[in-house]
Amino acid sequence: MKRFSNHLLQLLLGALLLHLIWLLGYVLLRTEVLPAPWLVYQHLVGMDWSDLLLHATASLERIAWGILIATILAWGIALTVILAPRLGKVFSTFIYFSYPIPKLALLPIVMLIGGLGEGTKVVMIVLIILFQLAVSMRDALLTVPREHFMLAQSLGASTAGILRHVLIPAVLPAFLSALRVAIGTAISILFVTETYGTTLGLGYYITDAWMRISYLDMYAGVVLLSLIGVLLFILIDLAEVSLCPSLHRGK
Repeated sequence: MKRFSNHLLQLLLGALLLHLIWLLGYVLLRTEVLPAPWLVYQHLVGMDWSDLLLHATASLERIAWGILIATILAWGIALTVILAPRLGKVFSTFIYFSYPIPKLALLPIVMLIGGLGEGTKVVMIVLIILFQLAVSMRDALLTVPREHFMLAQSLGASTAGILRHVLIPAVLPAFLSALRVAIGTAISILFVTETYGTTLGLGYYITDAWMRISYLDMYAGVVLLSLIGVLLFILIDLAEVSLCPSLHRGK
């Protein structure tokens, strides 16, 4: 638990450093393009939150669905590599070939095939973070000593038992670490996809404010989108404390 507290302290220090850099930029540039932090927060407090929450909720739903689907697929791919080696080689070959392909370049293709609806935005998130999760989890599983499997089998463990007591505990830390990276990526991709074919979402809200030259609205949207990312990071940290207590024991 001490490690989690230290992590929260690091987040606070990081936020302080970010605001100091923001303030320094405001003092040096003296332009309305970069307003002072307190002006943005004052504007954020006085805004119509009913409208802003609609945009935030739409963005959060897209992120949640994208991460959920990508997580399910990544677990399936990673576990198949171990439990079904022949099929796993096919998956590994496919990942090796497709991972370097810039997924954002597929956005026009996905939109042409799937249209401009909600599905396209979720699909883009899945396409981009799936490989990050699958590769990290696969590599973590491949480092599990074979002796652990042999010991579990000698004790009469079934495939489900090996999965529960050997494989899942072994991959959880790597999965949660990869999920942190994936969340940042998902939010970045969400911003891009929400500039097309929608009138809901923080990506649309920020772009619309930018086009209207309403800089306070624009920065308010950026702050809110950033807060969503920080909140998701904290939730992952809490999950790590709960699901991987050995990582925090004695710290």
